[in-house]
Amino acid sequence: MLIDYHIHFEYGDYDEKWVKLFFEQAEKKGLKEIGITEHTHGFKEFKDLYFEDLILDNSKMGQFQKKWLNNPKTKFVHTLSEYVDFISMLKSKGYPVKLGLEVCNFRNQIEVRKILKKYEWDYLIVSIHFIKGWGFDFNTLKHKFSERNLTDIWKDYVYEIENVITDGFYDILGHPFNLRLFNNIPCKNDVEKLLEKTALLIKQENMTIDINTGTYYRYPVKEITPYADFMEYVKKYDIPVILSSDAHYPEHVGMEIKEAANYVKRFGIMEIATFNKRKRILEKI
Repeated sequence: MLIDYHIHFEYGDYDEKWVKLFFEQAEKKGLKEIGITEHTHGFKEFKDLYFEDLILDNSKMGQFQKKWLNNPKTKFVHTLSEYVDFISMLKSKGYPVKLGLEVCNFRNQIEVRKILKKYEWDYLIVSIHFIKGWGFDFNTLKHKFSERNLTDIWKDYVYEIENVITDGFYDILGHPFNLRLFNNIPCKNDVEKLLEKTALLIKQENMTIDINTGTYYRYPVKEITPYADFMEYVKKYDIPVILSSDAHYPEHVGMEIKEAANYVKRFGIMEIATFNKRKRILEKI
């Protein structure tokens, strides 16, 4: 069984003609179902949270991130109700789809959860997209990796994880340790304890992790996330996994998914998680 549980419609509108292309590609790839996990930056409800959390000063970083947030085509376009209603319509027509959301690591988790609890999700992904206000996955801002000790950046990343997953609200941690995406790779010994600490926390919170191929086909590192050193702890602590492409376009649906399935099998993981109304179900790959 193959799935793709981390997909974004955001570069088109909520239009059946546009999204049908995603399902056609999924069928070509032999996927049983797909999960749509739109970014929170597409919704009006989260606008204030982004402006509170990101660095938006007159620095190069601040000016770039301000411009990114003020893109009217993709930022804060819809309401969550519009999104939920659209996915519900697709379900009613028989599309093999799950309703998810990819939530950024906002500091004000009380407000985030107040917003999210109004809707019936199949699952929620939380992803670390910024560290102390820095969007570290932006190519334009990758120079920041060379301005600090990599181990310290890894420590800050783990702190961000601790801040958002400590009460079990989320189902999945998105693309763990994708910090390597621009080939900024610390010595294994320097971050080993951080990797195990994170795995233990995920296990404690009964969460699943995202095996994400987006870093393989979209970034210089060309590896599936999370990388092998962390996957050893995923296996050690018996943490469930999903498979995902992080597709933003129809042609990327299911991209390298078979490779992702073979990747987890290398670590002795023979099952993947699916979700229905926040209930996790394990299926054989």
